[in-house]
Amino acid sequence: MKKLFYFALVLGMAGAISACSGKDKAQSTDSTQQEEVVEEELVTDSVAARFRNPDYRSDVATDSTYAVTASGLKYMVKQEGTGKSPSATDNVTVHYTGKLLDGTVFDSSVQRGEPATFPLNGVIPGWTEGLQLMKEGATYVFYIPTDLAYGPRGGGPIPPYSDLIFEVELIKVGE
Repeated sequence: MKKLFYFALVLGMAGAISACSGKDKAQSTDSTQQEEVVEEELVTDSVAARFRNPDYRSDVATDSTYAVTASGLKYMVKQEGTGKSPSATDNVTVHYTGKLLDGTVFDSSVQRGEPATFPLNGVIPGWTEGLQLMKEGATYVFYIPTDLAYGPRGGGPIPPYSDLIFEVELIKVGE
């Protein structure tokens, strides 16, 4: 009888310990899930605070074919060039098409049928940085986050806080 009592006691204690550890595990899982949600909210909040726009979309260009610079500019090489690369103060001649994330074309030298020439230090920071990665004859696709584009002010057909996509062919450096 004593053996049966001790057996029941041990079995009961084992069950209690198991139940406690299961509860701790559930609490731990709940706690981990809560931490993940809080962390996700903090990341979302920091993006919203940084750009004052909860719809910020720099994560759209995440395909592994895009390289990312330290500033957050994303680019894909469609065709490498063989000529010279511009510096930030050079004039460049390019053909380009600029689009919003929904695919709306807001500007295109290609559609106008005439390349554009301008000083590289007179354009949005994403262009100044991106074109310096290229060589004459190259074609790149740039995914430019809002902070390297027009930011909160937008411009013309570009709404405030818009990320932009440009396909750019660098025709000539200089002149």
